[in-house]
Amino acid sequence: MATNTNNPKPSSTPPPPKDDGQQRLKIAAIVTIAVLAILCIVLVISLVNKDNANDELTYELNESEQLKAELEKQYYEALSEMEELRGSNEELNALIESQKMELKDAKDRIDVLLRDSRNLEKARREIRNMNSKVDQYLAEINQLRQENEELTARTAELTQENSALASNLDSAQIRNMELSSTKAALVNEKEALEADRARLAKKVNIASVIKVEGIEAEGLKVRNNGKTATRRRAKNVDQLQLCFNTTANQVANPGMEEFVVRIISPLGETMAVESMGSGVFVNNATGERSRYTMVKEVDYDQDEQRLCMVWAPNSAFQEGNYEVEIYNKGHLAGKSAFRLK
Repeated sequence: MATNTNNPKPSSTPPPPKDDGQQRLKIAAIVTIAVLAILCIVLVISLVNKDNANDELTYELNESEQLKAELEKQYYEALSEMEELRGSNEELNALIESQKMELKDAKDRIDVLLRDSRNLEKARREIRNMNSKVDQYLAEINQLRQENEELTARTAELTQENSALASNLDSAQIRNMELSSTKAALVNEKEALEADRARLAKKVNIASVIKVEGIEAEGLKVRNNGKTATRRRAKNVDQLQLCFNTTANQVANPGMEEFVVRIISPLGETMAVESMGSGVFVNNATGERSRYTMVKEVDYDQDEQRLCMVWAPNSAFQEGNYEVEIYNKGHLAGKSAFRLK
């Protein structure tokens, strides 16, 4: 069989070489990706740091707000406690006002510190110092309050001593005129006690004065059997009976209260007999010393009470208009008028 010599041989041509431009593009892409990765890492780290800074700033702001709230709470609680201790004594109230001003100055300083988070630690110290001052202030107020209570108790004792001295003086005068020198000494002591009582009374706030209402006065005739009958004509009157109501006053402290009564005659003179308990008191509204007719003491319980007292001077009553003035703590508590025909 014949061989076909005209068939061509298979081709063995090599592939074309790689393009240099494509290689450079790959390298540039890799570099760009690497740079972007680095930038992403840097951005993530920056964001994490910023979050941490924001968290720290938020913590400081929250702590500052918490300190502000704590300061406001403690400040107003302290004011409330001080106000609860306020009373009728001017010296005590003046101390409370002074301490409240000092407390406000301290609060204002702390408010300024809390505006800057760098001063939070100093603000904490100032708050602790303020709390210590509040405790000190309350202790001072309570001490002064206790001293005032003791002073009030001493005033009551002096009043009782004064009454006892007046009674002893009356008995001594009746028994023996030779005791006149002793009487003079007792009178001087009595006036000194009354002067002390007047000075102490100036410290009592007018808000604690117990007002009186329903003042009624009537003339009484003493019959042979000792019983009394109401009379309106002066010539038939042996005694005057005076009744009045105390009003409720929550400011006044419960305990012994004294009501000073002035009965003013138609001639404008205060009816008074020292041997029957009359004396002199100081009108705190005017500062003047005035005579009074009689005194009524009562255990006051901050509520209404009906009180009655009798004035029997063992002398004739004049026809005309009479005035009645009742004082408590040196201030006018009520007044009225009546007429004897």
